[in-house]
Amino acid sequence: MRAIWTGAVAFGLVNVPVKLYSATESHDVDLHQVHDADGGRIRYKRTCEKCGKVVAYENIDRAYDDGTHTVVLTDEDFERLPAERNREIEVLEFVPSEQVDAIRFDKSYFLEPDPRSVKAYVLLRRTLESTDRTAIVRFALRQRTRLGALRVHDDTLLLQGLLWDDEVRTATFESLEDVPKVSAKELELAKAVVAQLEDDFTPDEYVDEYQAQLRELIDAKLEKGDAIETPVAEDDGEGAEVLDLMEALRRSVEKKRGAQGTSSSDKEPAAKKKPAAKAAKKSAGEKDAPKKSPAKKSAAS
Repeated sequence: MRAIWTGAVAFGLVNVPVKLYSATESHDVDLHQVHDADGGRIRYKRTCEKCGKVVAYENIDRAYDDGTHTVVLTDEDFERLPAERNREIEVLEFVPSEQVDAIRFDKSYFLEPDPRSVKAYVLLRRTLESTDRTAIVRFALRQRTRLGALRVHDDTLLLQGLLWDDEVRTATFESLEDVPKVSAKELELAKAVVAQLEDDFTPDEYVDEYQAQLRELIDAKLEKGDAIETPVAEDDGEGAEVLDLMEALRRSVEKKRGAQGTSSSDKEPAAKKKPAAKAAKKSAGEKDAPKKSPAKKSAAS
């Protein structure tokens, strides 16, 4: 796993340096859109609805529209906001764990302690375990101030984002205003059905049958040769620029290097450092097809 954030948990006078890791990942097979006639990849361009031109990623700003006026926010505007520069997970309070409703949970993150702060990390973990409390925290991630719940998962501290109160809807249904009476006999029969299906929850017994069968279908087509060669994208000029994020960043770097080379053409070119090798991320399409097991339960069962 790769750390996505480095900071510290702060409660009282204790400061625990940690690294943040995404605790979950998608197992869905990655699919994209192609032209049914020739298999060509369908690409999307960022075009300006005012001038009709394709806009490079580095020339795109974010904006807020209230229906009458548009407020454009530049990178410099966001840099002035203090929240993103805060590298601290601030403990606001410790609350009984049962008071944190699961409907409020957002994305989950594992916290890894700095080698020099393992004792403080373990102290916080054991304190949460022994008191059956959850720490309500505030932290900043990806230009957003977030609320979170810090709790124990196995031997690790787990940080779960919490939705703000105004992000949780209240369910009010007219059909439930006049509630029909449930008899004692009906309730006893329902309890009997529940008793027949009682079991301990074992997540690894359940498989995503749709994704497993989709992977098998793709593998079968590859084995039969029922596939086409991936077409090489041709450069149609600046007007047909494919403006996904990685392409935009690559072109920005090349453009900057070209400008520097032009301004210092009379100088001896400096020796380039070789970039550190990065481990290629394995795509979902390269994963082995999930094995079927008669003991597995489907989500529908």
